[in-house]
Amino acid sequence: MAGSRLDLIAPVAPALLIGARGFDDLSGFDPASSTVVQGLRPDHDALAGRGFTLLPTLGDLPPGDGTFQSAVVFLPRARALARARIAAAAAALPTGAALWIDGQKTDGIDAVVKEMRGLAPVDDVQARGHGKIFRVTVPAPGWLPADWAAADTRLPDGFVTRPGLFSADGVDPASALLAAHLPAKMPTRVVDLGAGWGWLSAQVLARPGIETLHMVEADADALACARLNVTDPRARFHWADATTFALPEPVNGVVMNPPFHDGRAADPKLGARFIRAAASLLTGAGRLWMVANRHLPYEAALAEHFGDVAEIGGDNRFKIISATGARRAAAPKGASRLRRR
Repeated sequence: MAGSRLDLIAPVAPALLIGARGFDDLSGFDPASSTVVQGLRPDHDALAGRGFTLLPTLGDLPPGDGTFQSAVVFLPRARALARARIAAAAAALPTGAALWIDGQKTDGIDAVVKEMRGLAPVDDVQARGHGKIFRVTVPAPGWLPADWAAADTRLPDGFVTRPGLFSADGVDPASALLAAHLPAKMPTRVVDLGAGWGWLSAQVLARPGIETLHMVEADADALACARLNVTDPRARFHWADATTFALPEPVNGVVMNPPFHDGRAADPKLGARFIRAAASLLTGAGRLWMVANRHLPYEAALAEHFGDVAEIGGDNRFKIISATGARRAAAPKGASRLRRR
């Protein structure tokens, strides 16, 4: 996607890249003189393995002290996050530097080009691969609206979120439904796989029985909010890919509301990998509680990794599933079937 447009530009080193993914073609950038802001742990690790300097969040960027001479912003879907990335790049660059913005039409690149023309000199607009890349010449400081800068949002219930996070405007209804179906007393050692900004973990910790709760989240911004939202000393925070997360000792409970999108692309296999990871974390007698969109075909993955699987609740949109009898080896086909109760 982005790589097909990046070869149309000639950025000046040292360069800053905000939002580059692990699969992007960055061959036009020297890793030794390029810094990438990327908070998704799999992408972060992939880019670090290619020799780039990595920063997990926009807040980790140094002030505009001449560290960077050009920047590329990879446009995300969320408008508030797009503005925050542009503001962070502009603040990190000196006056007159080139700020490139790259994005797909489906992510709103045309609207961003129009908006930026009203704020700064824009040129070298080039289209390729159902998207565009264009250059903004950075004016003197103060050229962007102040409210573009990344800022935490405090929800009415006191939880803190950030632009671009999943369900940043409030509690996700699927997570709320899952919380309503958790038992009155939880197991002693629990993992929240894909903990997000911490709402579900807070509900788990409000129940008796918990001694340790491992909160696993791949998005550094989400985990930073989770640290603010969950101050219970029983919580343990892990910036990690939930699909490959491991602990030295098994736990006796896992809760999760697994994602099924990578960017815009729907990928039900992502949820299946969460199910496999949950099974690998649990004792044989441990239990998984998960919520999923009703149409998602997770039954085969659940049957493969658990001996006893039951739908314990839900509605026309979501299904709540409980599973126990975790096993690592693949089960014979049809050995376990989803049952309702």
